[in-house]
Amino acid sequence: MSEPAAPYHISSAVIATLPARTEDVLAVLAGMGNVEVHGHAGGKIVVVIEGTSTGMLGECLSRISLLEGVIAANMVFEHVEMEERQSHDGRSDAT
Repeated sequence: MSEPAAPYHISSAVIATLPARTEDVLAVLAGMGNVEVHGHAGGKIVVVIEGTSTGMLGECLSRISLLEGVIAANMVFEHVEMEERQSHDGRSDAT
């Protein structure tokens, strides 16, 4: 018997930084779980945040907004996928 599909949230965000602190912020972001930097220029950083709930994404974005050198951190887009689960016999459920 298989488990029901679970939602998986993916969000993009733009982080505005003090230009002199951008590299410091990038270094912290590189160490954060479920956060991937996709580009940066002119004090702005584009990231993707992934997690199991909207609340998890919001919490991560709040932590980012409190980093020293961050002026603002704003979610731009959120998408929810239904995560495929494995049945007990090893077959995947397509949802």
